Amino acid sequence: MGSAEERPATGSGRPTSRDVARIAGVSHTAVSFVFNGRADGNLSPATQERIRQAAAQLGYRPDPVARGLRRSRTAVIGLITDEIASSPFAGRLLRGAMDTAWADEHLVLTVDSGGDPAKEDAAVAELLDRRVDGIIYAAMSLRSVRVPEGLHRTHSVLANCLPEDDSLPAVIPAERAGGRTAARLLLEQGHRRVALVGGHDDIASAERLRGFRDALRAEGITVPRNWVVRTGAEISSGYEGAARLLDGTPPEVRPTGIFAYNDRVAAGVLHAATRLGIAVPGDLSVVGYDDQEHMAAHLAPPLTTVALPHRAMGEAAARLLLDSIATGRTPPATVRRLACPVISRASVGPAPIR
Repeated sequence: MGSAEERPATGSGRPTSRDVARIAGVSHTAVSFVFNGRADGNLSPATQERIRQAAAQLGYRPDPVARGLRRSRTAVIGLITDEIASSPFAGRLLRGAMDTAWADEHLVLTVDSGGDPAKEDAAVAELLDRRVDGIIYAAMSLRSVRVPEGLHRTHSVLANCLPEDDSLPAVIPAERAGGRTAARLLLEQGHRRVALVGGHDDIASAERLRGFRDALRAEGITVPRNWVVRTGAEISSGYEGAARLLDGTPPEVRPTGIFAYNDRVAAGVLHAATRLGIAVPGDLSVVGYDDQEHMAAHLAPPLTTVALPHRAMGEAAARLLLDSIATGRTPPATVRRLACPVISRASVGPAPIR
């Protein structure tokens, strides 16, 4: 048991700023200056340090609710997304946003809408009722979204999606540049007969294909129309697309490199190659996209892929939102595109000489 001088004066057991003042031998106002960021110019460095040491001794932390009320803020931001429970990438985006918010002394309150517009509107209303300082709206796959009702009533930023009405700032992957990167991985190894497998009629598929063609066009290479095989985004899609391109096709005229829409598609391509007796990367090189956790590194061979920057998107969206909250200014409704880095493994090798 500590002495009476060491114990908080309150009966609750939680130390207060007045306890800190008593231990440090200063006024209550002096303690408030230190923890409200007003100490410089009002208190000497030695006094500030004495107050901080007393706070550390008592385990004192300022009451975030009271501090938030004084500042007309709650130190909480909301994050609404469509697929927290089902997406393999949600954790990365959430972690990026939460770590950035925590470093700025904010908590993140998350809501999974399941993609239901009515639930999204209700979630925004609930977060506004709780007086969050701002809201991040995130999608787990790049798409154009209807802006939920109420987002324009607070500081708001979109992550991994674009507003249909161009009304809010957004942070998204640089998908076209990612497609160029994927093509260059094959071109740099001497591949000139390259194909693309998988994808949908969506923004990400279109942008990756545009970038892929950009890089090939710069080398004077045109992708044959039937070498862009849009079969979907699953393992079966990759198997089906690769089988169309490779099964029964003589080695001298079939693709030597395949860019897969994502890592699941790439897994299907690798499975088809194995079934057809085509060695990867000896006879065929494969590039994936996403760097899907628990998959890409464990395929045979381990997959070279272009990573989606989910954590970086969470960090950037949170930083943009927090800066807006701090300044009280709404950021312009611009789109920030983040680079998609290469994760080199073993599925890409030199083009076979025939």
